Amino acid sequence: MAFTDFPEQSQGVQLLQRSLARGRLGHAYLLTGSQLDGLENLAKTLAKTLNCQSPKKISGNATDCCDECPSCKKISEDIHADVHWARPESKSRVITIDQMRDLMQQIQLKPTEAGYKIAVIVGADRLNTNAANAFLKTLEEPPPKSVLILLTTEPSRILETILSRCLRLNFSAETARELSAEQASWLQKFSSAAATEQKSLFGRYRLLDALLQQLNAIRERVDETLTARSPLEKYGDAEKNLREKWEDELKAAIEAEYRRQRGEVLALLQWWLRDVWLHTLTVGETLLQLPQIYGADEVAKRISTRQAQENILVLDQTQRMLLGNVQEALALEVGLLKLKL
Repeated sequence: MAFTDFPEQSQGVQLLQRSLARGRLGHAYLLTGSQLDGLENLAKTLAKTLNCQSPKKISGNATDCCDECPSCKKISEDIHADVHWARPESKSRVITIDQMRDLMQQIQLKPTEAGYKIAVIVGADRLNTNAANAFLKTLEEPPPKSVLILLTTEPSRILETILSRCLRLNFSAETARELSAEQASWLQKFSSAAATEQKSLFGRYRLLDALLQQLNAIRERVDETLTARSPLEKYGDAEKNLREKWEDELKAAIEAEYRRQRGEVLALLQWWLRDVWLHTLTVGETLLQLPQIYGADEVAKRISTRQAQENILVLDQTQRMLLGNVQEALALEVGLLKLKL
């Protein structure tokens, strides 16, 4: 992929290309957005642009890659000797100090076949404390002809000392978010079910079951999609230690992507609860985040404004709990039973 293949992130791409055209290449970039897959593609494109053998240029400076030369192809296939990656490990889902030491050792070496050494840290918010502190030394004094690229969907979880040393570019969607057909269908079913009387535990557990079914479907889809993209599927004859490394990375990637998509589902529920709250205030539809979803008004007729506010706080607490090592189904059960519906 080249930068021209990212129309949805046009503003962020334009800012990056403008900086490259002016010869203002940063030594460290923090790319933020809603999906790590998209950020990885952007990181690869930046790496290809810096090391492309036939780049597109403005004022003599490379601003996009050809995406066809041997260097670009190697980077696309993750086999370029000067482009290195670090991802969270599986069990703890963190990037360890040993991983960072290995990555920084590679970056300290001179480029072997390209103009720049590139280090990409996927899920930089998952750097544990020791790894982050070890990384700071390299971030403060990067070796010549090296570029560090950090990727995250949760920049608020990154140490301020790291944030302050990176050029930050946001590649989140630039337009108001709209629900996909799947999201709208599921949330409408949930809202309609919640709109019925919720006096019995049976009714509340029906809502929990609907939520868990949606999350199970998401996990299965994430597993299938990322497994198909894994090097394990491409290089079946790889050495055992390399296959084990890829397996660990795949498990971590699946868990990280599932957690991100689970967060989106819970964000939808939080938006819906906010609309319930707005209905208790009778402010009209102009402030609603989900005016196309019906049922929130019926729930609002049964609860007070204070109870509606407490519902939002309950779901926020549930989301925070899920960031730790808690049993997912239990945390969601407790959260849904606390809601006033």
